[in-house]
Amino acid sequence: MACGSCNTALALTSFASLCAFFSDGPRECASTASIAYPARRRDTARAAPRFPAPTIVIRGLAAMPGSIAEAASGFRDPAPKLVSRPARNFGSGTPEARSLYIVGMAKSSSRKGAGSKRTKARLASSRTVYTGPVFWVSTDHVEEPGGIRARRDVVHHSGSVVVLAVDDSGSTPRVLLERQYRHAAQDYLWELPAGRIDPGEQELTAAKRELLEETGYTARKWKRILKFYASPGFVAETMSVFLATSLRAGEAQPEEDEIIYKRLVPLPTAVKMVVRGTIRDAKTISSVLWLDHMSRSLRKGRRQT
Repeated sequence: MACGSCNTALALTSFASLCAFFSDGPRECASTASIAYPARRRDTARAAPRFPAPTIVIRGLAAMPGSIAEAASGFRDPAPKLVSRPARNFGSGTPEARSLYIVGMAKSSSRKGAGSKRTKARLASSRTVYTGPVFWVSTDHVEEPGGIRARRDVVHHSGSVVVLAVDDSGSTPRVLLERQYRHAAQDYLWELPAGRIDPGEQELTAAKRELLEETGYTARKWKRILKFYASPGFVAETMSVFLATSLRAGEAQPEEDEIIYKRLVPLPTAVKMVVRGTIRDAKTISSVLWLDHMSRSLRKGRRQT
């Protein structure tokens, strides 16, 4: 980068890079190169290939011995080359840079790298702050695998099961959907049958129980198709989705606080309900889209054979 007719160069450090550098904790830094400015263009060209990536470029100022780089990261250029003539301003009030330091972004000494073998957090302390009939909340102080030390408030839950009950007796599969009022959403929602796994209960047993209690249906064929976290940012609840086919209708056995309406919806209609935002429940959205994908793949395979 040349500066006017003087054929000099200035290395400008972006504000974002500096913020990232200063906020990234203590680092093992080393000065890999130092270029005196004003410098000839060919000198800059010869030095540039020696700069490893990623790097941060920091200007040293004549009025600040050791430069910002030394103050921020604790390294000193072994032989900084400063020109003898006075620094000049370039219209912004900022003195001309006298020395360019290239700071190698070494691995942080306070954080583990991406290749760290540790995948679990170290729990410093944990305190249960709330216990209810369905879930409990703990306040944990942890050191996570990346080296972050933080307080985490976690909602604990025994886990839930979701039932994707499908009437496959016709040419178009139909999905069994429920509609019930959800106070947290302050609205009626379309959902798949689902419920909590009781202590000591197996997932499949819980799925069969929930389908019978909420809808009255039973199924001859069962298969677990998905398992995911409901909201892993602060909720430890897992959800296991079971595909239930070869349905048989019966009498529902809802709990006292449940008023549930049910409907068998053709799969194409259910997909439209997802796309249009009529279905707003995450577990139902993921399960319906899974079924649609599998149905399309099956039809495509039949056409190719």
